[in-house]
Amino acid sequence: MDSQTVECFPFRFDRAHRLPALAFGITPLTTWVRVGGTELTVRFGPWCLRTGRDNVAATAVTGPYWLVRTAGPARLSLADGGLTCATNGERGLCVRFVEPVPGIEPLGLLRHPEVTVTVADCDRLAALLARSARPSDHRRRG
Repeated sequence: MDSQTVECFPFRFDRAHRLPALAFGITPLTTWVRVGGTELTVRFGPWCLRTGRDNVAATAVTGPYWLVRTAGPARLSLADGGLTCATNGERGLCVRFVEPVPGIEPLGLLRHPEVTVTVADCDRLAALLARSARPSDHRRRG
């Protein structure tokens, strides 16, 4: 991917997630992951997360998920601070960052070490991000 190319990944919605998502402005038109030459952007209704592609440490396909833990708004994990943007309960892609990034609240005070997105093509997104992933240095800090 050259620095001018942008690829957009739509979210895959299942029936059970559509109505709870709609209440928060989360629709197919307001949800996507965009990968540009140097930037990764996740739009999930009113929530937006942006970071450089060089901040991607790794990805992993995850799922399935419980409906009560994923339907509706973006979710903050109290266990690890990760952000979940889910529109289906079957499959998503967890993107881990080298340095945590803001996303769930407008001031940017909370930082997320990872984001999970339930895009329609998890495998393609993972392959694209793997080209720019760099090893995390979290082991050296601890």
